Amino acid sequence: MRPIRPGERGPAVAEIRNVLMTVGALADGPAHDFYDASTEQAVRAFQQSRGLSTDGVVSEETWLALDSARWRLGQRALYYGVSDPFTGDDVLQLQERLLEMGYDPGRTDGIYGQRTARAVAQFQREVGLDSDGSCGPQTLGALRRLGRKVVGGRPQWLRETVAFGSSGPALLGKRIVIDPGHGGSDRGVVVGPYAEADLAYDLAARLEGRLAAAGMRVFLTRGPASGDVSDRERVSLANELGADLFISLHVDGYKNPEAEGVATYHFGTTAGVSSTVGERLAGLVQREIVARTGMRDCKTHGKVWDLLRLTRMPAVRVEVGYLTSPNDRARLVDPQFRELVIESIMAAVQRMYFPVDSDVPTGSIDVSALRALVAAES
Repeated sequence: MRPIRPGERGPAVAEIRNVLMTVGALADGPAHDFYDASTEQAVRAFQQSRGLSTDGVVSEETWLALDSARWRLGQRALYYGVSDPFTGDDVLQLQERLLEMGYDPGRTDGIYGQRTARAVAQFQREVGLDSDGSCGPQTLGALRRLGRKVVGGRPQWLRETVAFGSSGPALLGKRIVIDPGHGGSDRGVVVGPYAEADLAYDLAARLEGRLAAAGMRVFLTRGPASGDVSDRERVSLANELGADLFISLHVDGYKNPEAEGVATYHFGTTAGVSSTVGERLAGLVQREIVARTGMRDCKTHGKVWDLLRLTRMPAVRVEVGYLTSPNDRARLVDPQFRELVIESIMAAVQRMYFPVDSDVPTGSIDVSALRALVAAES
């Protein structure tokens, strides 16, 4: 769709305003089709609440989030569609309810996929309903009547932590997809002779070699001379490979050259929905890079980007500094600094496979020992 911007008029603006009022982001008022200041403010507030880029422009990403937000559980029947699955906040509410009941709908991503349908069918069988995997009035009524089964912590955290930790602490044989951002005709942030796409690929290639030497099976989403690769294609590759982890590498840019530092993103919203293991990976990557490089800590953040939302494994996007910052740029173009970043990510990956209660202090892992360990085992 064409982006809808402040100052525009038309039926699309009227629909945007209607949805904003439905979700409570815009105060009820007389209907009109002008993208005025109050509409822009409401769009920005909605974008911030959903982990989207807060620019006040209704792009396709923002519109899809608005369309999802308009639905509440019980307003429509839900079922699994192979080619065009239901998406929306009602699906998200259903997934959270199923988790609380002790069923496994997969990631709480608001997509009525096959795992969600299987969880609904299992619930239906146990309460004596037709187990067709669809969620209509009878199924909703049964869900609302019955109480929560899972106790002792967030259900998703418990389920994801057990599933991830059961694979053991060794890196040998585990699959990881490394995603060098941009590529092809998309160069990303460009400052003088330096382009984000080139720096991201260099980081990815270095990380590929080091992780492979540590025994992991490593895949890159693109090569140095690949054509354009969409985020959906990168996600599809990771999902088809059945990867255990997904790490996307980028550098940032901003109009103010004072902006600098490293930030790491995982799937999540300010409403509290997140990939809990992905959130842990983001925290480990962020802390290791800050501790080992001394970069400014720009923290971790939840986002609903497709790259993070649609991957079926813990996924993070790392913004390794600002190419527009003289301080960060001087570091990024230094190969020794990029090696420090790679060592930081390696340490974070290894810590992901340690049990939470057996984790080690940030900055304490000697990543050269990871290669030695594999050599000794083989």
